Amino acid sequence: MSRIRGQDTNPEMAVRRYLHACGFRFRLHRKDLPGKPDLVLTKHRLVIFVHGCFWHRHEGCFYATSPATRKDFWRRKLIGNVERDRRQQAELIEAGWRVLVIWECGLKHQLSEIDAIGTLTKNTDTFGEWPATPPRVRSTKGK
Repeated sequence: MSRIRGQDTNPEMAVRRYLHACGFRFRLHRKDLPGKPDLVLTKHRLVIFVHGCFWHRHEGCFYATSPATRKDFWRRKLIGNVERDRRQQAELIEAGWRVLVIWECGLKHQLSEIDAIGTLTKNTDTFGEWPATPPRVRSTKGK
């Protein structure tokens, strides 16, 4: 687990490149905000989290699998991650921020639809997710 990065991951870098190309300017990992959001667009009062489907338990996602070993440890760990995410998102919304969660599976399988992120940054909703539903991924095992 020591090799698992929390910052500058490939999905995060893809979102950063896209937003920068669209003309958005942002700050990275602001420590004064709950959860140290991956991207903070202060001008838009928007924070963006780029979540891995496994670690943050993207509901209904192919990648949100559960490990077969040490089941109790992993269940507690992953449920704790989800609860912490919800708590931090609620704190940010209470403080007047809008929250956008971008899931790793969308960047893997729906990159052609990444323009939806630009639309969501201008939306006035307090919370948004992209993709709204996980893409259907077919297992290629056994072929």
